[in-house]
Amino acid sequence: MQPLIEKLQSELGGRLSLTLGLAILAALALQLFLMLAGSARRAFYERRHRRLSLDRLRLQIKEAAIRCEEAEQQKLVWNGCRKFKVTRKVRECDDVFAFYLAPHDGKPLPPYKPGQYLTFQLDLPGRDKPLVRCYSLSDSPTRADYYRVTIKKEKAPPDKPDVPPGAASCYFADVVKEGDILNAKAPTGHFYLDMEKKNPVVLIAGGVGITPMLAMANAIAASGSGREVWFFFGVRNRREHIHKEEIEKLVAANDNIRLHVCYSRPSPEEVKDRDYQHEGRVGIELLKEVLPSSNFEYYLCGNGAFMKSITDGLEAWGVPEKDVHFEAFGPATVKKKTPPPTPSETSFLAKLSVTFGKSGKTVRWDPAAANLLEFAQAQGVRIDSGCCAGSCGSCAVAIKSGAVDYAKKPDVEPEAGTCLTCVCKPKGDLVLDA
Repeated sequence: MQPLIEKLQSELGGRLSLTLGLAILAALALQLFLMLAGSARRAFYERRHRRLSLDRLRLQIKEAAIRCEEAEQQKLVWNGCRKFKVTRKVRECDDVFAFYLAPHDGKPLPPYKPGQYLTFQLDLPGRDKPLVRCYSLSDSPTRADYYRVTIKKEKAPPDKPDVPPGAASCYFADVVKEGDILNAKAPTGHFYLDMEKKNPVVLIAGGVGITPMLAMANAIAASGSGREVWFFFGVRNRREHIHKEEIEKLVAANDNIRLHVCYSRPSPEEVKDRDYQHEGRVGIELLKEVLPSSNFEYYLCGNGAFMKSITDGLEAWGVPEKDVHFEAFGPATVKKKTPPPTPSETSFLAKLSVTFGKSGKTVRWDPAAANLLEFAQAQGVRIDSGCCAGSCGSCAVAIKSGAVDYAKKPDVEPEAGTCLTCVCKPKGDLVLDA
């Protein structure tokens, strides 16, 4: 009996030892696994931290490079006027000329935002002071050796022969020649394409309004971003088709730019789908027919009636006002909506008087007037103007008494005791030296 008991004890002891050994091995294996898992987790987070740190460093380096580039470009921007030599004058089509302008000092030019313009101070014969005019830049903003403006000669309207032709545009067309020197301020303007964005855009131009749109299309092509562009351009026929060959080459080389040219009065020798794509005018019905949706940003430039028709159509189509941008040189037929004045504000404004000292006129202020320049013109008071956007300073008038309000801060700070009439309204009774 005793040997059997001893045998059982021996077997049980062996099994217990085996179980205990296996448990110890399992515990050691688990501990090793946890150590390896912890090490792997630490290594993963360390790699992730290093990657994030490297990404952050790359971004900081990129931002520093951008800041350095912007600082270098800012050094190229000049104050006041700079002299430019007309290196080329090219007739683009009937009464339209492109002027290639190289800096007379030979120094590099700063890039500009596509859609901006140059402000010229022109010394015309018979005038006691320079004539100030603004013309959109029409080439790629990446050019460092020249700027280009494309200008249409504005003749007297056929139905209004008594209206004088455009003094500045006729001067450019008839007088300015290659080799001449012109004075111009640095590029400026609030109407431009944001090149940081990648969203699709619709460019819509009528006549010479093609100039800022061409700069925008050229800028997108030069960036290589592949940004989607729908390009609509309306003219009467080939004789008014500005930069035709250049635009066609641009579209042929960039699949992301879709061109739709409209001829409202094509001649018999002009062929659809060769010279133009649509017969008629650029309008909201064509946009609805061609565009896959209304979900775009829209940039417009053309005469007042053209832009008002398009903007009204886009609004009716449900396009948000923030997505519609337009050029506003000259009297603004299209205006951004502003909250209407309250009855008390309207009553107060209607009682204000504006006196034009030189003209000898005192009139009640019209609360519906967009600005003092527009109001003065409606009263037959002549005030020189250029950009009509508070950028060139040519509409400055001395304030003899009273004060004004600015809807937005002008680009040009008016001299003490003066106001920029194109972007301000009277704050109370006002006397101007005009």
